[in-house]
Amino acid sequence: MTGVILAGGRATRMGGVDKGLVPLLGRPMIEWGLNRLSPQVSKILINANRNDERYTAFGCPIVADTAANFQGPLAGIAAALAQVDTPWLVSVPCDSPLIPFELVGRLHDRVLHEGASVGAAHDGERLQPAFTLVHRDLLTDLVFYLEGGERKIDRWLKRHEFRSVDFSDCSEMFLNVNTPADLEEAAIWLQKNKMDSRRCLERTE
Repeated sequence: MTGVILAGGRATRMGGVDKGLVPLLGRPMIEWGLNRLSPQVSKILINANRNDERYTAFGCPIVADTAANFQGPLAGIAAALAQVDTPWLVSVPCDSPLIPFELVGRLHDRVLHEGASVGAAHDGERLQPAFTLVHRDLLTDLVFYLEGGERKIDRWLKRHEFRSVDFSDCSEMFLNVNTPADLEEAAIWLQKNKMDSRRCLERTE
């Protein structure tokens, strides 16, 4: 299983900054994601379209979108799928510092048990399509979809044997930092729950 952290977006609601490098309680947001995802996969890629040198310092291969103009998370997934040497790829966004501890296992169990080729997390209220498990055999179709001018990740998922995987028991883990206000909310939540990026592999009661 290979993981990819999607850090290739424009981050317009954050003023165009590179969200993966934005500090959260003194540590770049991508570090929180790396600490949570690394025990769940055999290898991690970082999808980034700028600041390569800074991302390289985290010790993971960097893959950039093959298309220009920041075409969204599907472009990052496609770039990663083109590089993987494992059957499956799991994607997570760089701006979700509380990736569920069992994300990969639960996605994998549901998707494989039902013979599907792609699955995504559902927080109990809505689909979280950036948290996706996809088989590498779908790369050709994904490239075709993107070359046709499509960008909607939900629409692409439903082209295939797709499964929505329930994570309603830990919906707070999908906290997404899109704005400065979200960043403040994330910091407050982490401090309240006495968590930092060095402890984020531990469960809190």
